[in-house]
Amino acid sequence: MVTPSMSIFSFFFFLFISVGFAQSIDEKKLLSDLKLLSADELKGRKTLSEGNKKARKHIQSEFQRIGLKTQYAEYLQSFSFENQRENKRYEDAVNVIGFLPGLDSRKIIVITAHYDHVGVGKKNSKGDSIYNGADDNASGTAALLALAEYFSKNQPQHPIMFAALDGEEMGLQGAKALLKDFPFPLDNILMNINMDMISRNENDELYASGTHYYPELKPILEQASVSLLPNLRFGHDLPNTGRENWTQSSDHGPFFDEKIMHIYFGVEDHEDYHQPSDEFENIKPSFFTNAVKLILKCIVALDQKLPK
Repeated sequence: MVTPSMSIFSFFFFLFISVGFAQSIDEKKLLSDLKLLSADELKGRKTLSEGNKKARKHIQSEFQRIGLKTQYAEYLQSFSFENQRENKRYEDAVNVIGFLPGLDSRKIIVITAHYDHVGVGKKNSKGDSIYNGADDNASGTAALLALAEYFSKNQPQHPIMFAALDGEEMGLQGAKALLKDFPFPLDNILMNINMDMISRNENDELYASGTHYYPELKPILEQASVSLLPNLRFGHDLPNTGRENWTQSSDHGPFFDEKIMHIYFGVEDHEDYHQPSDEFENIKPSFFTNAVKLILKCIVALDQKLPK
């Protein structure tokens, strides 16, 4: 039997739930962050450059504004590494790490995106020498900030770590450093979700790579992506396929090496990849905003359906 008071309670309960799930991505802020991170002023965000430090400060201030917790002083995890290509040691590269507790689990979802790029280099035919890295990977970094904002208002079941990583372009150094100095036992990591190049694709396709190794994730992602654009594709994760296998192509690689489950969201290479023309003007805004919404829906589904 349902009493009038119970009906009123149920109405407001479901209204509360609906309002919570109605919150989504702030598209204007998402695009603004991408534009800021890929501006000429940041000179391509090469590790330890002034532009890289400006990008880091923006991410740090956003984590503070959102109200994320952290296990590192002022959200910053410093590390050093040898860049064999340049025969140079890099001191005090910095990952920016935020954290949200979960409602009902100790198993952590680690969401990553690298904020560094390759800096200033050879001029193209237009005389442009700034490798802005709008798609690679200001797009993933802006998405990371948007996801942190969403989950700060919609607490997940699992704790989520938001990691803006440095040194990816020099051998996935930020991801390696994060796992080497992780603030919890690595066994506490449920999975890694990595985003790298998610703002453009001529075929309206976004890939979720990794389900070859973790087939239990595929039906969750398929269900979450039904009738949504961009089209979620699977693949680029078969062994012995050379460059077609993306398993070690970005910051999810070190997680894979530690036998930690991962999904990598990204697009296939385009003509502006690692070129000065990878600029904000060449992204596809509708593709990007829809891709981030799709990734959000996938993460919500994984958070709800994976073991606690």
